[in-house]
Amino acid sequence: MSGVITSERDQERDQERDQEQDQATATAPATDLVDVKPLPVWFFAFEGVCGAAYDLCHAWSGAWMVIAAFAAVNIVVGLTVLRRRMKLVRAMLKNSRTRKIAFGLIALRLSAHAALGAVGAEVTSAAGHLAFAAVMFGATVALLYVDQRIAFKALGLGDAR
Repeated sequence: MSGVITSERDQERDQERDQEQDQATATAPATDLVDVKPLPVWFFAFEGVCGAAYDLCHAWSGAWMVIAAFAAVNIVVGLTVLRRRMKLVRAMLKNSRTRKIAFGLIALRLSAHAALGAVGAEVTSAAGHLAFAAVMFGATVALLYVDQRIAFKALGLGDAR
């Protein structure tokens, strides 16, 4: 009987120690990301263009060349100007919240097109596709910016503005 009580006390002590360690690591900033500055909002515009790519290509057949140019600029800027922030980009890409945003945006696009198709109001005009592209662009930029701010607050790195 004494052995059972002792093991329960040990488990409780271990749980308390683990909780204290979790609280300490949650409040202390990540040591390898302390000097990292947040990505500027204009950088998320590259991802916004990718979010709007489907509708841009439907509105204008030559849009794929512009999108490819934006992708090339994104790679060059990412590898040169924002080189010091690569750890932040990797941390954001590994984050499950970022993946949820990506899948959520895909689901939004598919469900919106399906819903409009179901009621007989399919988007076929260039203006309709440009409106969809603008909404997807704005949603992508806003959600990635908010995701970055949440990540900075969670890591205790200060304001991500």
